[in-house]
Amino acid sequence: MNETNVSTEGNHSLERYEIRLKGHLDARWADRFEGLSFTYKNDGTTILTGPVIDQAALHGMLRRVRDIGLPLVSVNQVDPKKSNGPDMNAD
Repeated sequence: MNETNVSTEGNHSLERYEIRLKGHLDARWADRFEGLSFTYKNDGTTILTGPVIDQAALHGMLRRVRDIGLPLVSVNQVDPKKSNGPDMNAD
């Protein structure tokens, strides 16, 4: 019987995500979302944008959002080739 070992070490490609929250996230929470940029929109939402290493890290960020108490509006994977930043056509 042949065995095949597959390693995922070093094969992580960072995906970019846009997490939209209802309300403006206070800057004091910035350290909980290190590596993400904050954009405050005129519609009263906050957009967190940046690289996420894998699904486990994404779920960790979503738990932090839940713990802060701001309602989650959406989570979208962003194609960095098609975007110069979060939601540039909104507002």
